[in-house]
Amino acid sequence: RQRLRVLCALSWCGTVLLRSSWEEVGEVLSNYVEEMYYAWLENPRNVHKSWDIFFRNANAGALPGAAYQSPPSLSGTRVQALVGAQPNVEKLVEDHLAVQSLIRAYQVRGHHIAKLDPLDISCVDFDDAPCAVGFYGLTQSDLDKVFRLPTTTFIGGKESALPLREIIRRLEMAYCQHIGVEFMFINDVEQCQWIRQKFETPEVMKFNLEEKRTLLARMIRSTRFEEFLQRKWSSEKRFGLEGCESLIPALKTIIDKSSQSGVESVILGMPHRGRLNVLANVIRKDLDQIFCQFDSKLEAADEGSGDVKYHLGMYHKRMNRVSDREIMMSLMANPSHLEAVDPVVQGKTKAEQFYCGDTQGKRVMSILLHGDAAFAGQGIVYETFHLSDLPSYTTHGTIHVVVNNQIGFTTDPRMARSSPYPTDVARVVNAPIFHVNADDPEAVMYVCSVAAEWRNTFHKDVVVDLVCYRRNGHNEMDEPMFTQPLMYKKIKKQKGVLQTFSEKLIAEGVVTTQEYEEEVAKYDKICEEAYTRSKDEKILHIKHWLDSPWPGFFTQEGHPKSMSCPPTGISEDELGHIGNIAASVPLEDFTIHGGLSRILKGRANMVSQRLCDWALGEYMAFGSLLKEGIHVRLSGQDVERGTFSHRHHVLHDQNVDKRICIPMNYISPDQAPYTVCNSSLSEYGVLGFELGFAMASPNALVLWEAQFGDFHNTAQCIIDQFISSGQAKWVRHNGIVLLLPHGMEGMGPEHSSARPERFLQMCNDDPDVFPVKDFAVQQLYDCNWIVVNCSTPANYFHVLRRQILLPFRKPLIVFTPKSLLRHPEAKSSFDDMLPGTDFKRIIPDDGPAAIRPEKVKRVIFCTGKIFYELTRERKNRGMDDDVAVLRIEQLSPFPFDLVKAEAERYPNADLVWCQEEHKNQGYYDYVKPRIRTTINRTRPVWYAGRGPAAAPATGNKQTHLTELQRLLDTALDLEAFSGKL
Repeated sequence: RQRLRVLCALSWCGTVLLRSSWEEVGEVLSNYVEEMYYAWLENPRNVHKSWDIFFRNANAGALPGAAYQSPPSLSGTRVQALVGAQPNVEKLVEDHLAVQSLIRAYQVRGHHIAKLDPLDISCVDFDDAPCAVGFYGLTQSDLDKVFRLPTTTFIGGKESALPLREIIRRLEMAYCQHIGVEFMFINDVEQCQWIRQKFETPEVMKFNLEEKRTLLARMIRSTRFEEFLQRKWSSEKRFGLEGCESLIPALKTIIDKSSQSGVESVILGMPHRGRLNVLANVIRKDLDQIFCQFDSKLEAADEGSGDVKYHLGMYHKRMNRVSDREIMMSLMANPSHLEAVDPVVQGKTKAEQFYCGDTQGKRVMSILLHGDAAFAGQGIVYETFHLSDLPSYTTHGTIHVVVNNQIGFTTDPRMARSSPYPTDVARVVNAPIFHVNADDPEAVMYVCSVAAEWRNTFHKDVVVDLVCYRRNGHNEMDEPMFTQPLMYKKIKKQKGVLQTFSEKLIAEGVVTTQEYEEEVAKYDKICEEAYTRSKDEKILHIKHWLDSPWPGFFTQEGHPKSMSCPPTGISEDELGHIGNIAASVPLEDFTIHGGLSRILKGRANMVSQRLCDWALGEYMAFGSLLKEGIHVRLSGQDVERGTFSHRHHVLHDQNVDKRICIPMNYISPDQAPYTVCNSSLSEYGVLGFELGFAMASPNALVLWEAQFGDFHNTAQCIIDQFISSGQAKWVRHNGIVLLLPHGMEGMGPEHSSARPERFLQMCNDDPDVFPVKDFAVQQLYDCNWIVVNCSTPANYFHVLRRQILLPFRKPLIVFTPKSLLRHPEAKSSFDDMLPGTDFKRIIPDDGPAAIRPEKVKRVIFCTGKIFYELTRERKNRGMDDDVAVLRIEQLSPFPFDLVKAEAERYPNADLVWCQEEHKNQGYYDYVKPRIRTTINRTRPVWYAGRGPAAAPATGNKQTHLTELQRLLDTALDLEAFSGKL
């Protein structure tokens, strides 16, 4: 009977636990114990021996925590109960539950009352009542009572029971001093217990003499570096670290701990504040290279436009003195779009892990630094966090360090975010958040050590929130008193952290005043000597600041080893082999969808006819590169199947859940791996990630495909700040490929245009200058990126292979088709892909018009899908002899030489540019001046297309067809432009 009652009670308690508060659970337990007590009074044999002893001792007046005794062994003697007191079991249980609730309150809310703000003016206003004893029915008289500690706390150390007064003292030491820990939202018991142990264990934050001296030396370097810059260049913007000097020892602690755990490479991303200090004292860039950049007379080398010094990066391999291991560190260059570098760092980290076979993130890791306002305000932070646990994007844990200035540029936190902390966004992925007062270097060092251990143990993200201030405002030229007068009055009175910390260590006897002054003088001398050397620098070589070198790919001077590109065609046998793989299911007993069977059969038929459509052309390019040892990675929303259900690179077993087959990985036994991965519904974050992945190695084809071309709108920051201008600013070559579905097909304004005008506007070739150079390769080398709109599968095949076979790397923008994916005329013969063939920058007219070019009355230049509509209409009107239609496949760099040759070939023809896009969009404004330059402005270039419009396309199908017919009529009306100038 008793066992049944216990089981029922436990079941009842479990149910209450799931849906009730701790107070309700306590009431249930109290009722249950009361029932047990009355059963014991009736007959002590009704309860277990341990309860018998408990009730005897409680009735005898034993102190809380002392009534329980372990039950005797079978051969043991009977425990003599105490006598003489009144029963008070219910109060005893309630008090114990109250103490447990109090302990939990400190674990959940202790950070609310922690002393985190060095200025003591934090705008975060929490109710600290849940950490008061009275809130739980406890009184001052209970403070000296002894309570048994639950297993969910480590404050007792080796003791299992403590007086309430001591329990509270230890909880406050653990959670309410200069460290505030947010972790109780984590839904993993092991992880919560791990964190409790790290912060609750008594005397855990102890440092030996050597550790304190090292910490002081690091604080000296951090502080004196900024003071040196301030003395030498007081009127220069440098975004110094004053007010958060403990950042340097924080980062060095993370790197030391990680190196000791086996990490060999650390990739960092950060905003501009403190970047020069990090370069000098963490990455260990030569000081003279940093100082010389302040010289206004320094001449730039010919490597590009360059960037301001607090945006540049660095790549350096050095010995870590703590671990005695070599460690590679890379600080990524990035623009003032503060958090845009976050996914880029993650992508590069993932790539380095991939190439060294680090499947658990034990050898390569990332550290991201953030500002508080940007961390809370920039959506890319959220997007990056949500990549952290996705199989194809995880870097197995990132350590985020927030330099919490408690202010944006001039914006108060109360106006800048709706959450109490700037770090609350990290809770979406259950990342623990360690808030710490940055004016306590020892607390900072301990927190960073725990963060590094967390990442090494659980391989999940963790956040360190360094609560600090900006001593000089947003930058050294700023006047913060305009907008934050009270804060900056307090800052002016605030002692520097180095001063307070050195005084503390001198008082403790860790160092003497003389030793401290000698260490300061020693670093000052290092800075002065570097300053003297920096004056010898006459030319700034940006390549010395390169964050992603490719050893062996370029010459030592950073130039390509050659300026030629081999033909991109492949053998007939290879085409047939790859085509057969594309039409097969390499795994046995693998059931595919019936509709997919028809698609694979169609592919097999094309291969037998020596033809390929768009999907098969892509398959040929990927497969041949994989066979040559080039890793191919395709990422984006729905890329495995393809938005338009044309690709099907991942086959799914219809009978076995999660069983998949990727035929592309069965091309050759020694091939490179093919990675194809559907991404989260993110453009900004995922494109940044793939850009970073492409930075790691030149021997990989990395592609990002937009679900629809215009979806790159939300990734425009990555395109503008990194892809189009990355080489000019940071000498950073990158071969990333953007696949952007594009075409006016009556699908409305949001699913039509990839906005080609935006990409073309950012091209760096001069429309008014006819280049005198090798157009095939040199022109590509000089451009900032390549923009193409291929109209045939063969040309798409060649441009993808050319991307790897070129002796350098440039971003490639491809406007890919939609309706042409299945267009019967948009197919290529194997003959166009054999050895000796290559990418065609222009595809000339090969019909009747080309036979008698002097008789041709009109030459229509176009690009992409409109070609098929023009040729169909031309045929229907019987104008094949009168009109030549030429396709410009490579828009940038512009094929001046080929356009010139074609224009001269048809000397008596009108020149017309035809596009399906609106006149103020598309290609017209880009191609018109360039065509005019090729013909020395001897003939006009007419326009045939839609008129100007605000939206990229109509949403009405009938209007779309009417507009299309009108532009075709204009293009093919030989009298349309007569008499016009």
